Amino acid sequence: MLNFSTSEENYIKTIFHLQNGQNTVTTNALAEKLSTRPASVTDMMKKLKAKKLLHYQPYQGFRLSNEGKKVALDIIRRHRLWEYFLAEKLKFKWDEVHVVAEDQLIDKLDEYLGYPKSDPHGDPIPDSLGKMENSEQINLAELAVNKPAEVCRVVNQSDEMLELLQHKKITIGARVEIKRKFEFDHSIEIRLRQSKRNSSDQPSFSISEQLAKNIFVSL
Repeated sequence: MLNFSTSEENYIKTIFHLQNGQNTVTTNALAEKLSTRPASVTDMMKKLKAKKLLHYQPYQGFRLSNEGKKVALDIIRRHRLWEYFLAEKLKFKWDEVHVVAEDQLIDKLDEYLGYPKSDPHGDPIPDSLGKMENSEQINLAELAVNKPAEVCRVVNQSDEMLELLQHKKITIGARVEIKRKFEFDHSIEIRLRQSKRNSSDQPSFSISEQLAKNIFVSL
């Protein structure tokens, strides 16, 4: 997973291209390519050297280390795949993909995805005017016995919680019905079916009160 600022990525990518066919890159050449001051280049070179991404000696030029080359190729790969996606799927013109404004990208992405109302965890997505659709929801632990509902939101989105939900096959959009509540530990027995279309019920199973309180449903 890349973890560099936009400025660092631009420097790394530019050094990679300038270095192609040469042993070293000069401060002035990089400054000219990036339309910045040599002093700014020197500051960045010190940062990248500290991250072991390049070999740099003042007044002797610099070149990417093996790790730096790997990072540069990862950056280039990611950028070019995004450009391909923008052109092929979001229908941006090929002369627009380098400088797509963020608001243009978001609007096109929204259209391509069919204007979704919520994210994969059930959290509402604001529309272009900043409005959010808030459906009436209740905590699964508060749902009445034998009252059908639909899973619409997960509050705790930690890796551990999502792993447990996946194991239990509890997904956004799944139809759920509580069959029994246990007074001893407040656990509940539920039955699922994955959608309204899929009417075949799954075998009932128990979940803890803690898990139930992190799941919200709509009636």
